[in-house]
Parts: sequence; structure tokens; C-alpha cells
Amino acid sequence: MNILFFISLVLLGHVCVAEYVKLTWNITYVDTFRDGIVHRRAKGVNGQVPVPPVYINQGDTLLLTVHNNLDMPTSIHSHGLRHDGATFMDGAAMVTQCGIPPGESFTYEIYGAQAGSYWLHGHRKDDVADGLRAPFIIRDRYSPYEYDEEVLIYLEDWYPTEVPAKMAEILAPGSIGPPAPTFATGLVNGFNGNDSRPIQFVAGKRYRIRVISMSSTMYWRFTTPGHKMEIIEADGITSEPCEVDGFTLAPAQRYSAIVTAHESSDFNFIYNCTMYADFIPFIPGLNPRIYTGLIEYRQDAPIKHMEIVGDDQLVWADDLNMHALNGEPALPMDRQVVLETRAFISTERINFRKLGSLPYTEPLVPSLFTAMSMGEQAMDPRVYGPQAQAYVIPLNQSVEILLKNPQGQPHSQHQHGGWFQIIERGPVDRSELEQPPLPLNFSLADVPFIPVQRYTGVPMSRDTVDVPPFSYVKLRFRGDNPGVHLHHCHLNPTHSGAGLSITFVVAPDVLQKTLRIPDELYEMCARQGIKTEGNAVGNWGLDFTGLPTVPVELVGSSPRVPLPSGAPPNSANSPDSAIPPNSAIPPNSANSPDSAIPPNSANSPDSAIPPNSTPPQPIN
Repeated sequence: MNILFFISLVLLGHVCVAEYVKLTWNITYVDTFRDGIVHRRAKGVNGQVPVPPVYINQGDTLLLTVHNNLDMPTSIHSHGLRHDGATFMDGAAMVTQCGIPPGESFTYEIYGAQAGSYWLHGHRKDDVADGLRAPFIIRDRYSPYEYDEEVLIYLEDWYPTEVPAKMAEILAPGSIGPPAPTFATGLVNGFNGNDSRPIQFVAGKRYRIRVISMSSTMYWRFTTPGHKMEIIEADGITSEPCEVDGFTLAPAQRYSAIVTAHESSDFNFIYNCTMYADFIPFIPGLNPRIYTGLIEYRQDAPIKHMEIVGDDQLVWADDLNMHALNGEPALPMDRQVVLETRAFISTERINFRKLGSLPYTEPLVPSLFTAMSMGEQAMDPRVYGPQAQAYVIPLNQSVEILLKNPQGQPHSQHQHGGWFQIIERGPVDRSELEQPPLPLNFSLADVPFIPVQRYTGVPMSRDTVDVPPFSYVKLRFRGDNPGVHLHHCHLNPTHSGAGLSITFVVAPDVLQKTLRIPDELYEMCARQGIKTEGNAVGNWGLDFTGLPTVPVELVGSSPRVPLPSGAPPNSANSPDSAIPPNSAIPPNSANSPDSAIPPNSANSPDSAIPPNSTPPQPIN
């Protein structure tokens, strides 16, 4: 080892001492009036909503002790973190753990390996939309970019109805489409966007503005007229500087941008946060909702109003025009997984959604526990059950996801356990476009021209991608993080709650040799009567006796797409039925797309994408 490098490591160890940051969340129901419009019950922490932001430094470990005082199980997901070697800390209920039952507690150990902008939120029955969410900032110890201070802006949509009532409406039998839309109020830093407090600027200083969308359904646009922004981070991935006028945030997306204050404090300026959705009716004052705040240089300074220009004249952030600072080239494609967003109307006329051949439903045994207990059969995707829609990924295999959206509404797709490179975006073939449901007053004749766009140079990576209407995206990731990772739409509860999810099971054979699930998690399941070994229903092999009835699609409810080889017949509870769409590919056969890449081969980044090193401390 180079002696100077060794000495620098020793000095770094003395200067940067990682800490254990302890935090307690007592989760209860809270009566709130946070939008200033409707009094309603919410899920809060320590008696309050909004939940305060959480800050740690890169290399620290957050010890988050959660006391569940609700009347239902809950869990907490640290959105955007990999949890290498500790996939059971991911917090996805009935995927990597059983939920924390009422009256009990659990401590999450969240290691801050990756500096960046993240958030913590509930991951059981879509309780994120009822207020159980908070920004989570992992500050860089050393930044490739210089700035003086930080500003945090977090954005939410807030509905008058609690999630359980909305889900009952969405999944009510007899439906042939989604229910009538409910219009949300936009919240900026926890409260009605009309009541936003000013952002304080000092002339000549450089500010890192972190913007986090914690929305459940609505999209946001953020601009700072009179100030250019240089994006330096998206979803925890440090980027090359990318100058823009603004950026759009799909639910769960995050950006950091550097804004340089003017040299003079003669004027104050306005920043804009616009909440909107293209898939519900446009009604002035309801959709979109436009919120403005003040960039204040001096309290008594007049506001300089900039010329109003159309969105089409502004430069907006685009994943395919951004480049990851780490310089990692595009991964090779060892295998392609084709996913497609579709409506799924069951014969009971329940309005489900699907990414694979069936709508996702939680298994009766958490999928991680199945992966740990099924021995060699854990490599067979069928053992995870028909509605887990499992894809088994051998260690270090490079996977391309071809994600098609033939629908007239966007989808915000999030992947647990890491991130993906964004390779390409383009139009779905017109023959595949879904007729119902489309936005109101919209026909296939209105489908716009969509160009094919591909990354240039170094692709950008992130953990949440917006898939526009009638479009596809190509994403690539390396199966270098053994674990069970959900891939799902982050529009809650209308999409993820209705089944728009699949499961990636990465290297279960490696998991069985290297992972030890804490006894506390097994005991928590046992106290709830949830099995912790066996297939998706707790049996062995492909015996699915006791499997809840698999829904059958109503013929003609949406254009049918040919299912992949090995897709399940629509019989209910048959042990030989319900084979997920990838099961026809034998694992590790010679030259098959499942054959694993040796861990230390030339193109195999065992180090994956290195954690970002970045900056000082924020002002809020």
C-alpha cells in the first residue's frame, strides 16, 4: 500500500470519528390541522406532525428506536439506502421483516454509508400518506463542491381522507376503473404552501438547496426565477454540475442544487413550488396548485418580479442529460427483465394494477425469510408465491429493466436496496397502448410524439425514476447487494397499494451463507402468528395449500399482452399454478442470461457505486 495513502487513512480516522446517533420515534395517532383546511387524524411521531427532519454525518449509524402505539403493525423504510449486509433493516413489511406489532418496539440500525438526500417513511399499508414520513439527510464529510450553507425544502401532498378509507374505495368490488380523484393540498416544509417562511440569502454566498418530494401521489415543479441552479445530486447520487432553470420531482425523488446569491442585496426574489398531476382533471386552484415563497436578501427590500415565461422556454432537469460524478460507465446487459404497467380488473371487478403477470400481494411469509430457509429451492422464483412476482438475480449479474408504460399516466418507480443507471427513454409501440383508463377528455389520437433519448458519456443513476405516459425506460443495475428488494410504483395508495410492485431476490444462495437475521425479528413474527420459514405460505417446496385466492383478470378489461414463458394459469391455489414470469429461465445454466458474472471479473464492480463524499452542514 502506498505509504502516503496509508498515513492519510490514519489521519482521516483521527479526524472523522463515526458516531452512533440515537433517536426515538413514538408513533401515535395525532389530530392535525396542518393544511389549514381540514382537521383530520394522522400518524405522527412523538405527538407531532410534521415529523422533524433527521440529520447524521456520512459514516454515522442512526439507531432509530420505533415504539408502535398505533392499532395496526407498522415499519420504517429508509428510502434510498442499500443496507449492505443488513437487508433486514430495509423496513419493507412482509418483504424484509414482519411489521412492528401494536404496543411493541424495534430499533433500526441505519448505517450512513452514502451521503445524500433521503427520507424515512412508513412501509406498511401505505401509512406514508397519513403523515409517517420525514426528511433524512446524510451530510457529506468532504464535498467535491464548495458552498456556504444549506437550505432544506420538503414537499408533500395532503389529502382529507385517511389511507384505509381511500384504499377501501380503490379496491371496492364492482369497480371498472379508479375512483373519482380527490384534490390534495400542497405542503411546503410541513405546512400549507401558502404559509412558507422565507429562505434567507446573503449576497455573494453559495447555497446548497435540497428539495425532497415526500408526496404520495402528486408531482412537483421547483424553480428559482432570477437565480440559476446547478444540480449536484439526485437521489443520493452525486452528479456532474448540470445547470437548469428548474426540476420536476415525481413522488419520492430528491435533488440538490447549488444556487449562487446575487452580489447585491437590493432586491428579494420569489421561488415557485407547483404541485400538479396530469392524470386528474385540470381545475384552476385545485390542479395545479401554485405556491410561492420568498428568497429574502433584506427584510425591507422590494421584490424583483421576473418576466413570466412558459415552461417550454425553461431548461428542466433530465436524467438523460445528467452524468454521475463517479464516472461509472454503463453496465453490460447480462439479462433483460421486461415489466409493464397495466390495469388489472378482476372478475370481481376490483381495480388492481400489475407490473408482471399478476398484481402484487404480500406473501404470508416475508420473502427474505423464505430466501433464508428454502435451501437450494430459494433460487427458484416460484417459492416466493405467485403474487410476489419474484425475479431471482444471481450474484453480480447485470440486469436491464425494460419498463413499459402504455398508460396515459406517469409512474414513479422506486427500487429498494440500491439504484439503477438510466440508459434510455422512448415511446411504447402504439399497438401496445392501453385504452382504458386514460385521462379525462383524452384519446389515443392525442398521444404526443415521443423521441428516443439515450444517455451520453456516463449515465446518471438514481433510485426513483419517472416513467412518462406512453413511454418506456431502460434501467440497469448490478446484483451486488444480496437481499430481497422491492421494485414498485411510489404513487400511494392508488398504484402500489393496488399491486404495482415486483420483487428482486438477489443471490439467495449467498444470503444463506452470509446473513444472520436478528432473533428479535423472528420473535416479532412469532408473536403475530406469522411463519418465518418455508415458501410464501409457510409450506415446503411448491405446496401452496392455504394460499389466498389469486385474482382472475376480467377478459377484455384491458388490452392483453402475451405473458412471458412460464406465466401462471388463472387457477386458484393450485401448487403447480402461479409461476412467476421469469421462472422459465434456468438459473446458472451455461450462457444463460442468469449465469452469474464472477465477482472479480473485469466488468464486475464489487465495489459497486462508491458512496458519495460531500459537504458541510445545513442551516435548517
